[in-house]
Amino acid sequence: IFLIFVETGILLLLSWMRGHESSVFSISVHASGKYAITTSSDTAQLWDLDTFQRKRKLNIRQSVGIQKVFFLPLSNTILSCFKDNSIFAWECDTLFCKYQLPAPPESSSILYKVFAVTRDGRILAAGGKSNHLHLWCLEATQLFRIIQMPTKVRAIRHLEFLPDSFDAGSNQVLGVLSQDGIMRFVNIQTCKLLFEIGSLDEGISSSVISPHGRYIASIMENGSLNIYSVQALTQEINKPPPPLVKVIEDIPKSKLNSVDLKMKVTSGRVQQPAKSRESKIQTRILKQDLTGNFESKENELSDGLNKKRLQILLKGYGEYPTKYRMFIWRSLLQLPENHTAFSSLIDKGTHVAFLNLQKIYPIKSRKLLRVLQRTLSALAHWSVIFSDTPYLPLLAFPFVKLFQNNQLICFEVVATLIINWCQHWFEYFPNPPINILSMIENVLAFHDKELLQHFIDHDVTSQLYAWPLLETVFSEVLTREEWLKLFDNVFSNHPSFLLMTVVAYNVCSRAPLLNCNLKDDFQYFFHHRNNLDISVVIREVYRLMETTPSDIHPDSMLDAFVALTKGQYPVFNQYPKFIVDYQTQERERIRNDELDYLRERQTVEDMQAEVDQQRVEDEAWYQKQELLHKAEETRRAMLLQEEEKMIQQRQRLAAVKRELKIKEIHLQDAARRRFLKLQQDQREMELRRLDDEIGRKVHMRDQEIATTAKDLEMRQLELELQKRLYEKNLTRNQEAVAKEMREDADVYRRKVDLEEHMFHKLIETDQTQIQQTQKVIKENMAKAEQVCLNNDWKIQTLHKQKCDDLQRTKCYQEVARLLQENRRKETEVLNAMLEEEAKKWKEAEEKEFYLRSEKKAAALSDASRKQFLNQEISAAVEHAENPCNKEAPRFQNEQVASSCLPRTSQLNDISEMDPSAHISLNRRTIEWDTTGQDLIKKVRNLRQRLTAQARNRCQTPGLLAT
Repeated sequence: IFLIFVETGILLLLSWMRGHESSVFSISVHASGKYAITTSSDTAQLWDLDTFQRKRKLNIRQSVGIQKVFFLPLSNTILSCFKDNSIFAWECDTLFCKYQLPAPPESSSILYKVFAVTRDGRILAAGGKSNHLHLWCLEATQLFRIIQMPTKVRAIRHLEFLPDSFDAGSNQVLGVLSQDGIMRFVNIQTCKLLFEIGSLDEGISSSVISPHGRYIASIMENGSLNIYSVQALTQEINKPPPPLVKVIEDIPKSKLNSVDLKMKVTSGRVQQPAKSRESKIQTRILKQDLTGNFESKENELSDGLNKKRLQILLKGYGEYPTKYRMFIWRSLLQLPENHTAFSSLIDKGTHVAFLNLQKIYPIKSRKLLRVLQRTLSALAHWSVIFSDTPYLPLLAFPFVKLFQNNQLICFEVVATLIINWCQHWFEYFPNPPINILSMIENVLAFHDKELLQHFIDHDVTSQLYAWPLLETVFSEVLTREEWLKLFDNVFSNHPSFLLMTVVAYNVCSRAPLLNCNLKDDFQYFFHHRNNLDISVVIREVYRLMETTPSDIHPDSMLDAFVALTKGQYPVFNQYPKFIVDYQTQERERIRNDELDYLRERQTVEDMQAEVDQQRVEDEAWYQKQELLHKAEETRRAMLLQEEEKMIQQRQRLAAVKRELKIKEIHLQDAARRRFLKLQQDQREMELRRLDDEIGRKVHMRDQEIATTAKDLEMRQLELELQKRLYEKNLTRNQEAVAKEMREDADVYRRKVDLEEHMFHKLIETDQTQIQQTQKVIKENMAKAEQVCLNNDWKIQTLHKQKCDDLQRTKCYQEVARLLQENRRKETEVLNAMLEEEAKKWKEAEEKEFYLRSEKKAAALSDASRKQFLNQEISAAVEHAENPCNKEAPRFQNEQVASSCLPRTSQLNDISEMDPSAHISLNRRTIEWDTTGQDLIKKVRNLRQRLTAQARNRCQTPGLLAT
């Protein structure tokens, strides 16, 4: 919040007040100008404008926002309105909560958005998004009226009371700006729509009313600015109240109906009750006195009031009603309200004589000071003499304070007072009005010679006991209420009434005045308030007005009341013009001389300032040179010290570098050792992982060997079972041959089928065993290649253990040699088996050719052939089970030996010739079977021995797999 002073025409930043976190949308200033309230959506802050410091801060919950916080006019109360329709009143000094307005009835509850307060601070108007207006009586803290606007109004955007200079602040007309851009002015008492401004085509965006209520400035929605004259819009705003006595109407109380709280706004005139034909209203018209017709015309005022009746009312009550006092004063003084003439005076600006008014008459309220300055400046522009009248501020101040909100009325009241009640005051200017003071002294001498003699005895002249009362118009010795009561009588009587009041004040105060003996006591008495009843003084004034002889009565020397002329103000030249002109010229000459003197003085002061500045600069230069010399010496000493310190620091730095180098070497050594240890740990961990893998592989291999051994045993049992089965079948066949010898054809067919079946089975068995053997050979070759790869990787990773590597390499070579030898033997066995198979097929063909011719030896030949086939089948099965058998060469030799045996025909011949030969053949076959079983046992023992040897010599999984 920035406070900017603009009265001098220059923007001057007075203060920068911080404290709001959100934007400020409302600022309210106290009537005294001392405090201000700034409001945002979340907080309100009270500022002291004298110190520009924050006094208090109003904090609220986030759920309850602030609508508006402002000062009530003419009071020390702060009104805070929140978004939940709660309204609180706070004391400004103590910030104590005075009261809270109750919640409105639910039927007419609206969310308040806009507020307006009358100038006397008694009525609060509130509205929002509705066509209802709530009027609150702040004195009784209750809702006393709800006004319903026309149906076209859906929301109210702005509220403002239309001020009137003569309603004592109890504004009756409320301006309501609605959402349609039309501002309607409603009388809150009669609920009558007086007039409206704006239209649907040219709507009003915002509007403000001038302080005196004469004009309305509106910003239109199209961006233009319109200024409306209230007097041209209505003729009922400033009408006087109806006559006090006009019609007498007697209505029974029972016929009076209570006014409902809710009232609708009506247009046109106020509705009158319809007259009944049966009951006629009784009226009585006051008769006028024909003899006093001329006098009545003189007493008739412009606004319809009668001066005589006002005087009668004043004598009866002692004062006018507060509510109508300003209106009556305006009527009594017959103010013309010359707006154009007054504006021309105001436009001339502040008069030179009153530029420094705040220094001569310091006033706490800045607003009051500005109004007083403008009023005095207007009077000075109206007549030159007022710019040199020293007591004019004292004379005008009480009226300025009373009419500070309407400067036009204030100016015209003061001007009327000067023309009528200040007659002949300026004839002896610049001295006090001696002629007026002489009138007062003559009247005092007539009514109280003792008091006058007392004044003469103590050298108290009329300039001491009369002039202070006149130049201040009794504002120093009376309170506000007493002063208003007095001027009710002054403005209602002849201008001489004011002079008689001075005499009456002295006469009524004769007791304390007679006790005063010092001149200072008299001065204090006529410049301060005293314990005196103003009603007694007024009665004494009326008595003096009636009892004073006409030869010394002031009314014979003063003119009757003359009102200001309309249109233009009259020329005021009732003063010695040559004296004023001479004083003006002298003052202008003195002002010019003073300006010349000030210019010369300013020149001399500038020259003196330059000389002093040069002297100061010279002294400063010499001092600076001395300081520089001292500083140079100091810097040299400091440089020597710094050099010594630098040498010491370099030595310490070299030592620190050496220590850092040693530490760096130690750290590098430690890092190297740590790195080597890390590598060693990684290798050991890898070895442990390899050991675990080797152990797992060995365990798996042992399990596989055990499983294979069990399978061989089962196979052996199966072979034994098949052998017995074959022997049983053979015995059964022999018995069948013996029985079926009779049928050769059947026997021959059965034998042929049996032989063909056995040969086919032999062929199939050989093919299956060859495929399995090849598969085993391929697997062994793949394992050998994997062993080679693993050996190469192991040799590279364990290059430092050379001794172990050599021993392991020998072991690997020996195992590889054994593997190659086994492979060679397996190949030889396979080749031998193939040769043997070919031979068998050849022998089978030869036997088929010789079978028909050798019927005699059929029995012996069939037995030997079946035996031979059984041997071959068992050998093939054993070879399939153990293809790497170490006894393979022996098996091959036996095959070769068997190939050397005689053919079946030869054997048959031998058996026929020598029966012992057949027996030896059977024995050899049985011996071969026994030898095959021993071969299986030897192969098993060899595998166990090789496994144990590899476990002791090698730790690689590849070799173990091999």
